[in-house]
Amino acid sequence: MATAGLYRRVLPSPPAIEFASTEGKKLFIEAVQDGTMEGFFKLISYFQTQSEPAYCGLASLSMVLNALSIDPGRTWKGPWRWFDESMLDCCEPLEKVKSKGISFGKLTCLAQCAGANVQAFRTSESSIKEFRNYVKTCSVSDECHVISSYHRGIFKQTGSGHFSPIGGYHGGKDMALVLDVARFKYPPHWIPLSLLWEAMDTVVEASDEHRGYMLISRQQHEPALLYTLSCKHESWASIAKYLMEDVPLLLKSENVQDIEGAISVVCMSLPSNFRDFIKWVAEVRRHEDDGQSLSQEEMRRLVLKEELLKQVQETGLYKQVTIFLSSALCSRKGVMFGHEHSLSDVAAAVCCEGAELLNGQPGSFGGFCCEKTSVKQIRGDGGKPVTLVSGTVKDGASQQGLQILVPMTQKKFNCCSDPSCPGRHPAGNDVLTILLLALPVQTWSGIKDEMLVEDLTRLVSTEHLPALLKEEVLHLRRQLILLERFQDNEVDQWMAV
Repeated sequence: MATAGLYRRVLPSPPAIEFASTEGKKLFIEAVQDGTMEGFFKLISYFQTQSEPAYCGLASLSMVLNALSIDPGRTWKGPWRWFDESMLDCCEPLEKVKSKGISFGKLTCLAQCAGANVQAFRTSESSIKEFRNYVKTCSVSDECHVISSYHRGIFKQTGSGHFSPIGGYHGGKDMALVLDVARFKYPPHWIPLSLLWEAMDTVVEASDEHRGYMLISRQQHEPALLYTLSCKHESWASIAKYLMEDVPLLLKSENVQDIEGAISVVCMSLPSNFRDFIKWVAEVRRHEDDGQSLSQEEMRRLVLKEELLKQVQETGLYKQVTIFLSSALCSRKGVMFGHEHSLSDVAAAVCCEGAELLNGQPGSFGGFCCEKTSVKQIRGDGGKPVTLVSGTVKDGASQQGLQILVPMTQKKFNCCSDPSCPGRHPAGNDVLTILLLALPVQTWSGIKDEMLVEDLTRLVSTEHLPALLKEEVLHLRRQLILLERFQDNEVDQWMAV
């Protein structure tokens, strides 16, 4: 028998004032005149309704990420890169979120993984004065937004814990505009800021932690320009544990005598499926999108990638890594860390993953196969040579052409006689260098030789790195720490601190 279900709820007023009511419109006009609704216009442009009853956190975050024009770096559907709830699964499986919702800490983790700057505050670590100042700051700008985690019961609304963005502030009435993402239930509404604080200053029974709020803004540059860490593969938990817990113990127990020995300790015991953990961030597009020409945005991103790759290769650590990998590869004693696959081989794998994304089937595995690839150079803006990998991907009876833009440098390396090595990317030298830079500095502190510890600390320090490389390294380090904490269910506690 069919059930009638529920059609919306009547908004309890007071304490809330419906945004579309006469009084709500008056508050809006006054706040606009006072300049405290600047963030509203970007948010309302990307306002969305949560697609599942427990997706309030995911809907709030995707709405804010799109309002900040943060590029997800992968497609949503067709050729379009766009944040959607279905793409926010790096810190918690969607099925689990669908049944139980998401915690404050893990939503913060998601925002970090998505490439945003995040400041998270539980009410136990903040104050209403501080919260009010942050709401004012984000209300007079469209460069940051606030997501609030609160208990509906304080507003006399049905339900319990909920997430929604704050869309603006009325200074005269000291009221905040809540853009409720559960629009099937309640419309956007104004609420006294003191009452919103009270609703946030409640404890989540499952974790015994206070709710709170987070400030989300854009990074100066897109993070993960070259590499990113992935928890899509089942290996991520063991690899994160190895890098964060086992490596420091191995360095402490081994008789490490020089820098090459320290690098060897990290590499020799790397899990065989390490490649599934650190991913090359590739620019993938359909062959027919623009033919041989590059858009200004594609060229801009490629230039940034090449500059970042150049900065990696100019570090002192890179020189040490190259020496280690060259000797290990040539003597056949070391691990094969990236040179054993040609660029075409790597491109074939990336083409298949790209086809999955462009067709809205990420993680489908095995549905696509790359029939052939070719590597050639075309001329970009100003005659700049651009390396382009073209591939034909088949899915059953259908096929499509894909292209990958590859950042290159003019550096030449002594890596045996591999003809594909000089100047190409991705390469094991780059991967290992960026990985070692991303490890926490204290990783090396257990080595017995104090002079060696000083040398390694100098090599891996981010203090004097160029800004672009520093941001990339710190983003990977945050990812690594979050993934290691996440496997131990410590994300909420860690993010509170």
